[in-house]
Amino acid sequence: MGSINNTIAKLELAQIGWVVPDIHTAVKFLSNVLGIAGFPAPEHVRAQDLNMSYYGKVVAGEWLTAQTYNGGTFIELVQPLSGQSMFHDYLAQYPAGGTQHLAFRLPVSDFERITDELREQGYVVVSEVDHPIARMAFFDTYKTLGVVTEIMGITPEGWSAIEQMK
Repeated sequence: MGSINNTIAKLELAQIGWVVPDIHTAVKFLSNVLGIAGFPAPEHVRAQDLNMSYYGKVVAGEWLTAQTYNGGTFIELVQPLSGQSMFHDYLAQYPAGGTQHLAFRLPVSDFERITDELREQGYVVVSEVDHPIARMAFFDTYKTLGVVTEIMGITPEGWSAIEQMK
């Protein structure tokens, strides 16, 4: 059994995910103060619409999200609204918000191998999504890395979507 460092070293950093109490304030700060442009209007997301699990069950959870591409990495902002999710948990623990997850991507054909490695290393899956553009698994790596680790298995359609988002 390897270590998480060896497992994620093989992958490409794709995204930094921030959970924030006010997405509009965060976009304004990142855009005006830090010069990170390109955030679209926040999108309302429901976990049930994505069939997104939370500790193995799909539960009611809603949030706003916006993401932009900056310097080779996507920056995602998430503002929890209602229900349950790993985003709600994070904001409950850190009311000011902060970096909640780092996402690493790879072709979907390698998704099971990498996620199986992390499970074998004892990391628990907090949430999972099986979407037409990507399979995603969010692992509780707070004690090891200080953040959740998201593994994104990108489908052929997903690679096209990523290019369009850039």
